[in-house]
Amino acid sequence: MAVRLGSERAERLAADNVDVAVVRAPTVKPFDAETVLREIDTDRFALTPENHAVRGGLFETVASHIVRAGVGRHVTPIGLPDRFLDAGALPALLDGLSTDSVVQTALDSL
Repeated sequence: MAVRLGSERAERLAADNVDVAVVRAPTVKPFDAETVLREIDTDRFALTPENHAVRGGLFETVASHIVRAGVGRHVTPIGLPDRFLDAGALPALLDGLSTDSVVQTALDSL
């Protein structure tokens, strides 16, 4: 599902002439740093959409590997805020991760 969503987002961004690669990172432990660093160490815009809090998740894992590898890249995190959230249906809580929202965040960050 995540790769399908990533592909949808990539297609939408490509329509706006944004070069995108979708990298599957299903876990942060173990983490495929080699693949992620290879894709991030380019001219591409990098963002890390994740379906939970950014803190302690994919964004921080990617950021720490970037720093240790000496790769000077900006990465934009997209995820849930690091606070207690109101109870609700999962789709409502993840609204900021919709394709429209992620694409708009990416375009706003360029």
